[in-house]
Amino acid sequence: MFGEGNMDYSNEPTGVFLVIDNKSFYATVECAMRGLDPLTTPLVVMSEAANTGGGLILASSPMAKKLFHISNVNRKRDIPNDGRLIVVPPRMNLYIEKNLAVNHIFNQYCADEDLLPYSIDESILDITHSWHLFGNNILQVIRKIQHQVKEEQGLVTTVGLGNNPLQAKIALDIYAKHNQEFVGVITNQTVKQKIWTIPQITDVWGINRRTQANLARLGIHNMDQLAHCNPYELKKALGIIGTQLYATAWGIDRTCLQETILHKDKSLGNSQVLPRDYCEQGEIEVVIKEIGAQVAARLRAHNKQYHGVYLRIGYSLGVEDADGRTGFAHALKLSDATAETTTINRQLIFIFEKYWNQQAPVRTVAVSCTALTSRYGEQLNIFNVPKPSAISLEKTMDTIRRRYGKIAIIRANSLKKGGTFIERAGLVGGHSGGQSLE
Repeated sequence: MFGEGNMDYSNEPTGVFLVIDNKSFYATVECAMRGLDPLTTPLVVMSEAANTGGGLILASSPMAKKLFHISNVNRKRDIPNDGRLIVVPPRMNLYIEKNLAVNHIFNQYCADEDLLPYSIDESILDITHSWHLFGNNILQVIRKIQHQVKEEQGLVTTVGLGNNPLQAKIALDIYAKHNQEFVGVITNQTVKQKIWTIPQITDVWGINRRTQANLARLGIHNMDQLAHCNPYELKKALGIIGTQLYATAWGIDRTCLQETILHKDKSLGNSQVLPRDYCEQGEIEVVIKEIGAQVAARLRAHNKQYHGVYLRIGYSLGVEDADGRTGFAHALKLSDATAETTTINRQLIFIFEKYWNQQAPVRTVAVSCTALTSRYGEQLNIFNVPKPSAISLEKTMDTIRRRYGKIAIIRANSLKKGGTFIERAGLVGGHSGGQSLE
């Protein structure tokens, strides 16, 4: 299956792309707001820090990671009792504000259509036609951007540079985050040295453990082998994902930034870590329905409807069912698209009641609606005829909430034991919006 091969990059889209990450973003923001050095201060941002013992670490500074071996999968109980470590609650509104400020700086180096904020701490810039306005070479421009962000916002940035967004992303993840200048570079000419030599295949963007296992069954265990396999056999075995993986190994990316690159699957969802173990079926179903209603509202706000619904349930830490699973995840496909809350919740409860082990306490709930399409109204059929009054009522409720707040109208279900909607209504991204230090 393996063989030698060479790639002709002359026909591939080639430019100058940056993927810029705000290093340990939440933790760095908190350090900067306190006048502390984000590279030398041991600080962690902890969800639910004041409410429960199960708070999750959302971000940790480089020094916290170095001194205490902390990662973003640790919980409050894992934190050492050390007076040097600063533990703070999240302030999501502040992080959003900082994200906007940082992207405003990025926008000074490229046109609006050449800047894509990819996440709250990561942005993609196409500076192909603009970098020469700011320096004699590209690395000089990168250092200028880093310096400006540090001077104006007190934040540390890491930068991946490549001839396309994929190369820049891999350069960021593999190289920029692990050198003193916080800059990594991959070009068409250095793919063999920089991508094929990556020791752990799952370190590469887009390759998870499941993909790793699928490749291993084909005798592919590293990026070098992936680059030299037969691409036609790879596509035959894995489908279109095989073609994408082969392109990744050669550092090829034909997407266009102006058309919004790196699309994720067309889905909308919400998830929640519960404040305690939920053991009663009724309580768990209250939360599932609350999240289902939130997702349905998001669908309508985006003028979307869905063909598939997905539910993931995670058990309490250390709990396994008879099959050794720590939870379950299942999906259902609908014949007709909708954005109606009742339909979504009916399918979610069906999945839950079918697969839940009633002895297993639940700690996490995630709901997604998949296979989204533009909203054109519910499909009528002789078996299920949505009532126009119900659909109009949901739209009216959406309008009232947008104008007067999320809890202006609540479902009576949320008043039951176990409901969390009212408490979480003031949160941003599932966490506290935060208050100032004053």
